[in-house]
Amino acid sequence: MLFLAMPALLMSLLPIIFIESVYCARRLSLSFGQSLKTVSISNLASTLVGIPVTWLLLVGVQIVTSGGRAYGIDSPVEKVLAVTWQAPWLLPYETDLHWMIPAAGLILLIPFYFASWWSEFWVAKKLNTSLPTLDVKLTVRNVNRITYCLLAGWPVASWLANVAV
Repeated sequence: MLFLAMPALLMSLLPIIFIESVYCARRLSLSFGQSLKTVSISNLASTLVGIPVTWLLLVGVQIVTSGGRAYGIDSPVEKVLAVTWQAPWLLPYETDLHWMIPAAGLILLIPFYFASWWSEFWVAKKLNTSLPTLDVKLTVRNVNRITYCLLAGWPVASWLANVAV
């Protein structure tokens, strides 16, 4: 799934950096230039390091807990397990991938959000040591809530496109 999600994340990076820069400049009383620098570096760190590391950890948990076996998709419980627990590495249920990929994409946004929040907060705090830690933490959390809601548009649009076909 990382290989399916990463292109959307990379294409979204510039709009996300702009949105987050405007938000952070206002909330943290930074110049737009300082906010742009902070947000750009922190988003690159979360996109190129935080999200892949999180994905690797999730794949590891998936392998350790299920041994890489398929849960099947014959019942509603099996379908839920297939797109939640196996979201990092979807097993090839070819006839159902049209709905499973968008569903797994939405599920993965949850741990990716937390990875982004943590890594972006860490970088933003390092670049702006004079700002109160709690202000930076809450601002980064809130702006990631906004941009991750926008990122949810990718799997939703993909699912809608598949439904229309």
